[in-house]
Amino acid sequence: MNDSSEARAVFQHRPKDECGVFAVFGHPHAAEITFFGLYALQHRGQESAGIVVADEKNRKFKSHHGMGLVPQVFNDKEIAKLPGTRAIGHVRYSTTGSSTLENAQPIVVDCARGQIAVGHNGNLVNATQLRDELEATGAIFKTTVDSEVILHLMAQPSANSGDSSLIQSLCKVKGAFSLVLLSEREVVGVRDSLGFRPLCIGMVDGAWLLSSESCAFDIIPGAKFVRDVEPGEIVVIDENGLRSFKPFVPKDRLGFCIFEYVYFARPDSMLEGANVSAVRTNMGRELARLHPVEADLVIPVPDSGNYAALGYSEESGIPYDHAFVRNHYVGRTFLNPSQLAREFGVKVKLNIIKARVAGKRVVVVDDSIVRGTTARARVMNLRNAGAKEVHIRISCPPHRHPCHYGIDFPDPKDLIANQLSHQEITKYLQADSLGYLDTAGMVRATGRGENSFCMACFNGKYPVAVNPDLDKLIFERRKGRADSLVFAEETAPRLFNGKL
Repeated sequence: MNDSSEARAVFQHRPKDECGVFAVFGHPHAAEITFFGLYALQHRGQESAGIVVADEKNRKFKSHHGMGLVPQVFNDKEIAKLPGTRAIGHVRYSTTGSSTLENAQPIVVDCARGQIAVGHNGNLVNATQLRDELEATGAIFKTTVDSEVILHLMAQPSANSGDSSLIQSLCKVKGAFSLVLLSEREVVGVRDSLGFRPLCIGMVDGAWLLSSESCAFDIIPGAKFVRDVEPGEIVVIDENGLRSFKPFVPKDRLGFCIFEYVYFARPDSMLEGANVSAVRTNMGRELARLHPVEADLVIPVPDSGNYAALGYSEESGIPYDHAFVRNHYVGRTFLNPSQLAREFGVKVKLNIIKARVAGKRVVVVDDSIVRGTTARARVMNLRNAGAKEVHIRISCPPHRHPCHYGIDFPDPKDLIANQLSHQEITKYLQADSLGYLDTAGMVRATGRGENSFCMACFNGKYPVAVNPDLDKLIFERRKGRADSLVFAEETAPRLFNGKL
């Protein structure tokens, strides 16, 4: 690893969050409610944010999108420009398509069927094929995100109107999708048949809400969680209320992303009937039973390691304490790849209280190790602070495979568990011991069966067939090739049968 890549690894050591979606129907302050919902879902995407509102006066959609965090994109003035009683919103981390304003969601189209907007959490594994087919019929795409494929399918003249148009379109797409859609009359929520990504229903003051996570309802005064949208379910909300139907063929298994419980979701959310913090605590207990060690202190890597460390402490009887102090105001950091910069990158995010660890045998509990660079630096900092022994415990199995369903993991060659053996990883981290939770213990911690989950990033078993050559910038590269073909036609017409 060269200096430049090592510096990037220090600053981007986590798998990247996916996206968050939110929707409101029937509230006089729909945009404001959506703003608060997106604020609560900020952990799911920090690159861009957007809100689209149906303005009932002129039946025209109004929208605002921007790069950055929700409070950077929206203020009172911008919210005031978005009147209406129904809205959808989106916070994004790019998993298909680069991080640009043109790719910010929700995406809006105006077609023969009227105006439609979509916000998408997930990843479509056959988007390239579908886009080829649509462009061959004359469709013009304005973004490089896979989500736009869904809108073009719905806009096709061959599709029926209304609900059946959506069903026909979704029958053609493959992969992970939790969607919120806005039309001129209704708000729609959809979850794919395997249920890869979460989506739930809430209410406030008689208005219906949809959200990626239930934690968004908790910050809205008077809002309450109703239930999850079930895998394969479509919920349509209009002036007559909410109606639900499940038009897709049921699957013999489900594919909810278990890494939602491990890392992505907020600990105060309810996912599939279980509180996230309780599941993480159970994972810590399972980890303590699987990998016991004699030590003086259990310390979490905040924030996602907090509850697993608590469970480890409760099960092992080893005292729990906080030795890492997290700086909550650090975003992405870009510095020259010097040794000073690398050390700064670790310490600026998590500093150590030396008095807590000096002379002690410590168990450090974290949710995952991806590249390993930051975990190694953390061990070295603990030793420099006087820790006698450092034992690493991870509340999920080793990540060995890429995700094709909406999580932006590094290339497999950059996943440390894909390249090194357990002993080699332990040596690289300079830890006294290393213990990962196994698949069985991770599943037990959820209280559900193994067939409820997608665990492809751990075991390589993909519930939906994928093309391993696809990545998030596939459409950008295809666009570049198209530009080259135009240039080739202009300069070398003989390649095109002599026709200009």
